[in-house]
Amino acid sequence: MFCASKLLERLDYTCVKGNPDAEVGTLVYDSRKIEKDCMFVCIAGANADGHSFAAEAEEKGAAVIVAEKDVELPKDSGVTVIRVADTRYALAFLSAAYFGYPAQQMKMIGITGTKGKTTTTYLVKSILEHAGRKVGLVGTIEAVIGDRHIPADNTTPESYVLQNYFRQMADAGCDTVVMEVSSQGLMMHRTQGFTFDIGIFTNIEPDHIGPNEHKDFADYMACKGLLFRQCRVGIVNCDDVHWRDVTKGHTCRLETYGFSKGADLQAYAMQLVTKPGSLGVDFSVRGLMDLSVETNTPGRFSVYNALTAIAICRHFGVSGEDIKEALLQAHVKGRIEIVPVSDHFTLMIDYAHNAMALESLLTTLREYKPHRLVCLFGCGGNRSRLRRYEMGEVSGRLADLTVITSDNPRFEEPQEIIDDIKTGIGRTGGRYVEICDRKEAIAYVIDHGEPGDIIVLAGKGHEDYQEIRGRKYPMDERTLISDILRERGACL
Repeated sequence: MFCASKLLERLDYTCVKGNPDAEVGTLVYDSRKIEKDCMFVCIAGANADGHSFAAEAEEKGAAVIVAEKDVELPKDSGVTVIRVADTRYALAFLSAAYFGYPAQQMKMIGITGTKGKTTTTYLVKSILEHAGRKVGLVGTIEAVIGDRHIPADNTTPESYVLQNYFRQMADAGCDTVVMEVSSQGLMMHRTQGFTFDIGIFTNIEPDHIGPNEHKDFADYMACKGLLFRQCRVGIVNCDDVHWRDVTKGHTCRLETYGFSKGADLQAYAMQLVTKPGSLGVDFSVRGLMDLSVETNTPGRFSVYNALTAIAICRHFGVSGEDIKEALLQAHVKGRIEIVPVSDHFTLMIDYAHNAMALESLLTTLREYKPHRLVCLFGCGGNRSRLRRYEMGEVSGRLADLTVITSDNPRFEEPQEIIDDIKTGIGRTGGRYVEICDRKEAIAYVIDHGEPGDIIVLAGKGHEDYQEIRGRKYPMDERTLISDILRERGACL
């Protein structure tokens, strides 16, 4: 049991009725999980407002109700009611206290930005573990606690879930946590209740703007910037023109990185690397560290990802040799993931699932001067048709051959989605073939790969399923590739 006032110790609050020292058994914010002696936190969500379940919580024996507005309760109710300014903010601090402030037992690293968060978190984990640390990870793909991999629902989980992960990480012996920090997570106070040792800004582009997200680009930047009022050291990409706006009002010490001459950690002498069946890049670093680095992923954005990881890991005393070795070994599932199929052409899997990401990827790969750039992709059903037109147009313009296939059709007919993509390609005159079955489409690009080709399987990335009519069916592109090669007498 917990004393309610102990859970509330880092919050400003008013006890509207009852006893602030009431005994509490569990902390609950989901009305479906209300139980006797719990502290129920009323959260206003997109579909339901927890305040409307206050009477139900009282009836089921909740000891304490935490609210940000008036709640209706029976006149003779003995439940304690605590009033706070913002229940989402309060939930973060309550959760931290409930789980024993686990973040204080570890070094905390938070990475925000439009692109590069996922890859950078895995690079940091790889480097720090190579240097002997034990690292927990929270991100878009999964949470990693020791050998456990927990699929993610949100890039940044709700604060209660996040603190629960931290508790498990600390108990498992982790000394460091690296996590992606989304603008939504910052806006909804999911990362309150602790302080990041290091906060990182990778870049920002107009994204996540619309209903239930950010009202405009200025709001998006402001939410990203909240991280730099919640960390001790801020590390920012000074090549991004918006970095000063994002860090406006920061309370942390700032360091910069990038290709810019004024950067504290500067990348220079970048060169593209082409090897049989793979692509990479090497570059040098000067300033806060001096070393030469090679990565096994292509393009300028791979330099930024690696440079970000170097800027972070130097704070942990990691040697240049450890960094170099770890970067060569590191790979991220579904993020420019090169699959060794042939020494004659390069095949990769990437999560690029919108026009902005696809254009960035294909433009980067064009720099390697492939014999042909082949792009295989589909688009998700029950999503904006505009995305399909845009992705078709990007691939038609930048790829030598587009192979249109199925992604997650959901409740739409795959052929209707393919027809929309063809509309976009039609604006460019680009060459394409359509093969609805994704395995057949992948087999086609492998069978027809020519020496010097770069072939991209875009859109699925780390996903290991295909969603059709409300059901998720197992479908991992790596498995499909392996099956195709085995059927042809080869192996992966």
